Amino acid sequence: MTESPNIAPLLEAVERYFTLMYDNDVSQFDRVFAPTAQLHGFRDGELRILPVRDYRTMLASALSPKSKNAPRLQEILLIDLASSAQALAKVRVRIDLLQYVDYLAYHRIHDVWLITAKSFHVERRYEPAST
Repeated sequence: MTESPNIAPLLEAVERYFTLMYDNDVSQFDRVFAPTAQLHGFRDGELRILPVRDYRTMLASALSPKSKNAPRLQEILLIDLASSAQALAKVRVRIDLLQYVDYLAYHRIHDVWLITAKSFHVERRYEPAST
């Protein structure tokens, strides 16, 4: 890439993703995911493929990690800018009892960075806190 785009808007988009994963506030969903996005990953040994609208419904119907006072873990592992309109972010995020490594494909659509594809991997499972 010959130009040096401003990375701050992309980092803000990644932060919006982390916040959505923690608070499940689907009113912000369209500021994180493109309407055509798909999610792929293995859960319990099976490949799961989710259209973004199904993922939105799933988030809306689940208790958020925030509401459970679950620990928040988020880390950007890699940012790769292919151009001023395409990027890849590799992140680690804990969502309740599961810790994921996600590859997030971003495209800048109407001047907003949105996830167009998410590939997820369950890296670790935490034990529920005993009460």
